[in-house]
Amino acid sequence: QVQLVESGGGLVQAGGSLRLSCAASGRTFSTYAMGWFRQAPGKEREFVADITWSVGTTYYADSVKDRFTISRDNAKNTVYLQMINLKPEDTGVYYCAATTRAREWRPRYYNYWGQGTQVTVSS
Repeated sequence: QVQLVESGGGLVQAGGSLRLSCAASGRTFSTYAMGWFRQAPGKEREFVADITWSVGTTYYADSVKDRFTISRDNAKNTVYLQMINLKPEDTGVYYCAATTRAREWRPRYYNYWGQGTQVTVSS
C-alpha cells in the first residue's frame, strides 16, 4: 500500500517556475515507477512525465519536454516535478501516481494516486 500527498502548487505568471513534491508513505516506494499527470477543466487526465524505480530513467510528454524535470529521492520517499517557463496551457490539477510497471504513460495502469495540487498559470 502506498499513500501519496502532493504539494507545491499555486498561482504563477507565464514564464515562471514551480516545483511540485509528492511524498509517499510505504516501505516499498522505491520499487514503484512514479508518474505525474495533470487534468484541466473539461479535459481528460493526461500524462506529463514518469520515472522508473531502478535506474531513474525519465520520460516526458512532448508538450513539457525541455521545460519540466521529474526526479525522485528514494531515501526521502519523494518524487519531484520541476517546472520552468510555465505557460497558461499548463494550468490544471497535477497528480502524482505510482505503478508496479517498469514505466507507464497510461493512467489506468497506475495503482495509487494522490489527491492532486492545483497549478494556475496566468497570462
